[in-house]
Amino acid sequence: MVMADNMAVLHTYDGAFDDATFSVESAILNAGLVIDYVSHTGEMLARTGADLGSEVTIFDAADVFLFCSAMVSRRVMEVDPMNIVHCPYSIFVADQQGGVVIGYHNYPDGIMKEVQALLEGIVQEALGD
Repeated sequence: MVMADNMAVLHTYDGAFDDATFSVESAILNAGLVIDYVSHTGEMLARTGADLGSEVTIFDAADVFLFCSAMVSRRVMEVDPMNIVHCPYSIFVADQQGGVVIGYHNYPDGIMKEVQALLEGIVQEALGD
């Protein structure tokens, strides 16, 4: 299932969080890209909640994969150097109450849709489509 709003494109993952993160990592690497960093956002939120006076569990788990494509980045930044604001690109995996989603930013119309197409291809591979 695909859900989109102004901020993100979300895909429901039929499986466990760990399987989804493995699939996303593999799909990024299979695209010939290097993962620069994996942000363990869910762990950070769980670790800091009590210190900030909150008992709310936002995610059971959530990771964000950060990476770039030299070829796509060069193309979009040659059109507009300020497209640097979108770099690095990211795909997230989040588990909320047993429901796992994979998603990424919804990019603006124009040349940045090339980035969105790259991310959608990676997600489709991760989903097994």
